[in-house]
Formats: sequence, C-alpha cells, structure tokens
Amino acid sequence: MITGDYPATALAIAGQAGLDVNEVATGEQIKRADERKLETLVRNVNVFARVLPEQKLRIVQAMKRGGEIVAMTGDGVNDAPSLKAAHIGIAMGGRGTDVAREASSIVLLDDDFGSIVASIRLGRRIYDNLRKAMAFIFAVHVPIAGLALLPLVFGLPLVLGPVHIAFLELIIDPVCSLVFEAEREERDVMSRPPRRADAELFSWALVGWSVLQGVVAFLLIAAIFVVALRWDVPPEEARTLAFIALVVCIVALVLANRSFSTSFLSAFFRPNPALLWIFLSIALVLAAALFWPPASSLFRFGPLHLDDLMVTLGAGLLVLTVLELLKPIWARRLRF
Repeated sequence: MITGDYPATALAIAGQAGLDVNEVATGEQIKRADERKLETLVRNVNVFARVLPEQKLRIVQAMKRGGEIVAMTGDGVNDAPSLKAAHIGIAMGGRGTDVAREASSIVLLDDDFGSIVASIRLGRRIYDNLRKAMAFIFAVHVPIAGLALLPLVFGLPLVLGPVHIAFLELIIDPVCSLVFEAEREERDVMSRPPRRADAELFSWALVGWSVLQGVVAFLLIAAIFVVALRWDVPPEEARTLAFIALVVCIVALVLANRSFSTSFLSAFFRPNPALLWIFLSIALVLAAALFWPPASSLFRFGPLHLDDLMVTLGAGLLVLTVLELLKPIWARRLRF
C-alpha cells in the first residue's frame, strides 16, 4: 500500500485491509535510499506512507528490477507515471481522472478492488483452458498421423481416407473452440503461486504429456487393427473397427485433458453443456455411418457386431484409465 497519509493512518488502514505489516516506510526513507537499498526496502516493507508521486514511480521501478510483476492502482493525475511504468496499470473508472485512465492498461468501471480478483481468476482460467486445448490438439494428431503412416510402412490396407480425415477435423475443431473454452476453472486456480514471467505457454512438460497421450491411443488402435486383420477380418470391417476405436479414443483424450489435477470421476461429472452436445452429435453421425447404407458406402465401412462395438468402447476406457493413472506423475510439471 502506497499512500500520502501519515504512517499511523496508513498502519490503521493496512490492518483493516488485512495486510501483514511489520513496519511502515516513509517517503523520507525512500528519498535517502539509493537504488540497491530501495530494492531491499520494497522486498521487506509492504506499506509506504507520506510518499510523493515521483517516489511512487521509484517504488514501482525498484520492484520491477527485483523481478516482480507489478500491478499499480490509482485514480489521480499524480498516479499516472507509476501507472504507466507498472506492468499492469489499473485505474478507477468511476472517480478516476482521464489522465489515470489513459495511462492504465485496465479500468475498473465499478471502482471495486474485488473486480481485480475476479479478473485474475478469469485470466488464469483462460490460460489454463488454452493449455488444455493445445495439449489435446497436439495429442489427437499423433494417432491420426500414425494410422495414416501405418499402412504405408507395413503394406496394410488403408485406414484413413479423405472423408475420415474431414470427419475427424469436424470433431477436433469444435472441441478446441467450444468445449475447452467453456471449461470451469481448476479448484486451485487462486491458491497456486503466480507463474513466472518467462513461463512458456506450451512447455516441454506439456509437449511430453501430449505425445504420451497420443502414443498410448495410437498403439492401442494399431493393435486392434492389426489383430483384426490377423484374424482374417475383412479389410472394410477392420477399417471400421479401427476408425470407431479412434473416435472413442479421441473422446477419451478430451476427457483426460479437461483437467490436469482433478480426479478420474471429474472427467465425467464436471458440467459442460458444450461437451454433451458435441458428444451427442458425434454419436449420431457415427450411428448414421454404421447403419445407413449411403453413409456406410461413403466411409467404406463394413458391418460391425455388438462385440466389436464393445471392443472400441473398451479401448477408449482403457486409454482414459491409463492416462488418469499417469496424470499424477506429470501433475507437478503441468502446474501452471
């Protein structure tokens, strides 16, 4: 807290605000301190009293030199330099001056500091959901690429044609743009420490987790396809079995990436209306492709029996189970 009031007043207000105050530094101390002493002062003191506008600016600059991410609030003309110097200037929209609002990055329309907390919560949720969508889209293309290359490398019948790829993209794009965008925040979203300023949006830990998910799904689907061919299943039926297993595994990848920290059951019971509608649409299109002759002919699908469908559902459940068991190993690295 930085104020022009007297130290006793600043101390009383800081106590009401819940700040843990060890001492109060004054503008006179800031005036006498050089750059190094000021950096030490701002690390150990969180209430400053009788501070002039130019001293506010020095405090902000000292905190930035110390590696802090600085957000500064203010409403007056004299606050403009420090608002501009901070990483994030936050002006009061109701009683704030035009100069303060122009110098700031964010304007609080309701002049309520609680809105800052709500903004941080929303920002962390958006950041989390971006990473979840990126992890999913990277993971889901591993089995797709693998199934496209598998027949070419080992001389097997083709699994994926243009119509299959187009259908898969019609699943992947809405999932990334609708499902993950609508995901609720994690339970620890406001209890975790701030991420580093140089933290990568798509880190190597996230790349490794995505590749691991994709490889698990690909190995299982490829095994289903190869075993089906070994058992003299016609190529059309083997293709159908592998493609349905791929779609079910994509659904499992969606569920696995909905949260990096919560339990197995939350993948199913966390409310998300967009996810429900997309899953219903996928089920309807797959049912049409399996049981409507014109669609089956377009997809080059053969008939599947109930036990075949159970194999595909079991594959998706197995992928989800394996990933949920592996998730705690990566959870520490995936924390943002």
